[in-house]
Amino acid sequence: MADRFFIAPYDENSGLQTNVKPWLIPDQAFSELNNAYVFRGRVRKRFGSRWTGNSEFTSRLRINIGTITGGALSGNIATILADAGFPPAIGQAFSIDTLLFTVYNPAPGPQQMLRTDLSLAPATYDLTTSNFNITGVAVPNGTIVYFYPNLPVMGLPIYQQVFLADQYVIAFDTRYAYTYSASGWNRIAGETAPGDSVWTGTDYQFFWATTWIGTSSAIKIFFVTNFNENEPNHMRYYDGTNWSSFAPQLDAVPNYLFTARIIVPFKNRLLAFNTWEGTAAPGTNYNTRVRYSQYGSPLTSDAWRIDIPGLGGAIDFPTTESIITVEFVKDRLIVFCEQSTWEVVFTGNQAFPFNVQQINTELGAESTFSIIPFDKVCIGIGNVGIHACNGANVERIDAKIPNEIFDIHNDNEGVNRVYGVRDYYVEQLYWTFPDTEANVNLPYPNRILVFNYATGTWALFNDTITCFGYFHPINGITWDSVTDTWNDEAEWDSGALQARFRQIIAGNQQGYVFICDADSTTNAPVLQITNITAGVGITVLTVISHNLNVGEYIYIQFAEWSDASDSLNNGIYEIVTVIDINTFYIDDAPFTGTYMGGGLISRVSKISISTKEYNFYAQDGRNTYLSKVDFMVDSTPFGELQVEFYASTAITPLLQDSAGNGVLLGTGTLDTFPYPDIPLESDAVRLWHPVYFQAEGEVIQFKLTMNDEQMRDVQVMQSGFALHAMCIYAQPTSYRFQ
Repeated sequence: MADRFFIAPYDENSGLQTNVKPWLIPDQAFSELNNAYVFRGRVRKRFGSRWTGNSEFTSRLRINIGTITGGALSGNIATILADAGFPPAIGQAFSIDTLLFTVYNPAPGPQQMLRTDLSLAPATYDLTTSNFNITGVAVPNGTIVYFYPNLPVMGLPIYQQVFLADQYVIAFDTRYAYTYSASGWNRIAGETAPGDSVWTGTDYQFFWATTWIGTSSAIKIFFVTNFNENEPNHMRYYDGTNWSSFAPQLDAVPNYLFTARIIVPFKNRLLAFNTWEGTAAPGTNYNTRVRYSQYGSPLTSDAWRIDIPGLGGAIDFPTTESIITVEFVKDRLIVFCEQSTWEVVFTGNQAFPFNVQQINTELGAESTFSIIPFDKVCIGIGNVGIHACNGANVERIDAKIPNEIFDIHNDNEGVNRVYGVRDYYVEQLYWTFPDTEANVNLPYPNRILVFNYATGTWALFNDTITCFGYFHPINGITWDSVTDTWNDEAEWDSGALQARFRQIIAGNQQGYVFICDADSTTNAPVLQITNITAGVGITVLTVISHNLNVGEYIYIQFAEWSDASDSLNNGIYEIVTVIDINTFYIDDAPFTGTYMGGGLISRVSKISISTKEYNFYAQDGRNTYLSKVDFMVDSTPFGELQVEFYASTAITPLLQDSAGNGVLLGTGTLDTFPYPDIPLESDAVRLWHPVYFQAEGEVIQFKLTMNDEQMRDVQVMQSGFALHAMCIYAQPTSYRFQ
């Protein structure tokens, strides 16, 4: 008679744990937890995502370049954007209403673009001159033409306004700034002079921004830097109408403050950390310096002067380590250097208002945008661990996963690509980072490290996100809604459905901005397919900066074909070869006609959960036999997982090994949908479903994952997953381990 062992709840003893071998971790812990995480006593599928707005067009950074007259529009993109350095490239696109025109041909001179209306009328783009000519468009005069630069999203900071409800995000790619309205993302107008709102920067130089006062305390100014010393107009500020350059004069020489890594207000002054200063740009980098403005407005002509008593000043930290990032803990300003932590202390003396003191001599931070604030601590990524500072001490908090920090890829500016955010709705922290698989073809972050700060548990997701931010949508379900009733399926406690609820947004390498939604089971289609062609036994996809790797699965939608077919659409495919940063092969997927654009890719997340290595009789020196496991799971319409099992410490799953030897040990399929012949299951919220095993060994380990058939099933992809408990049926066997 088998003994029964109940495994639940999934609490502070759960989550990913790699500091000891799998047989030593707690019963509720996991040696692998990928694309799933611990949430309030259960293990749940990773967050999904959805567009900002209702279409791909409203969820991508874009620029209004004119309107259609007589079915046509032509011009020069560099001239329209007032950007002499604008880089034309394949993958850029135009949209007119719901029509999409994609630049796909790298040949010089005017080349025909793909167009989703299937028209043969000329629609050309010149990669040398950035001239474009679009004709034969059947839309009313005055229809807006949008241009999509296809640049990575490099910042999503909030511009705080006078009124509480008026907080809106300003998005940045490497060259332009955008705001969101009901019509979608649009470039900010209001340049003070041609080029003043054109930034230059790399795909790892993120934008740091803060809101502070202008010439009076009633005026809210948005100060921005991307720490690019080669920027013609380095730091800038935005008053809600115009952008202006910000290079304050420091003395009578005159020396100027050209740029800084960080800008923050503190004690009614504006502080700049890790500065570039001099008489002419770019100046000299003072990597340990904090410079501060006068008390009050930082915009007056002498606000930063150090040669006029009582105005500006500077302090050099007594270290050779660069200042990396800062954050507040209550009323204290904590400064992280590369391998140490400091505090800027307010002295109360207006002549010398600040001093610095050291908090920790060996733990600091390496990634500027990894620091996440709490009320009592701030947490960030250091060179030897994930560190929390409470203002008095700094300590590692990643004891359960001590080696994950060393998987951050250092080449291709990997450390500078780490970006963190706090999700209040599900009590998680997210850090996007490139792992050891990153390379010149896959330079962007491909993983997300997840920390449940309520339980202290960890997990990992697969995704490519360049940066995070917060979003306060003006639409949503509210208590005075007249279109939704109590019988509708919307959950009233879901923050994702409430107007002005602070939601997590993320940007990617193609300029898409999307909402990270914990209640969504699928990932938004936010990778544009530039071209699709046929090879020998393969299908070739051109996807600019795809950042996808061999073995990953993608879901294709909205592709238009010359024969008006639906080829490849609504299918899931595996990546079999990565050619370069813009091209990969999927397994042979026959199609008819010629690709005309419009295709989008969603990443298909593969759940992979490895349990503890169980032996409930180890203290008696006996092996164990396992016959069945009952899994309590959330009921879904079509969900399935594959449950593999491993005996002793063998690395080959027994189901796979037995199938190769012609022995049937069961299917290993865990169904999360209700069985029609089981009473009451059809409307049950949770289900107990068994998986049968025949496993004997020193230890037994399970792995909940998805096989190839399940990964290619759209209905399975769209199903959620939540594991509440396991009941393991086991009994002792031999009296010695063997």
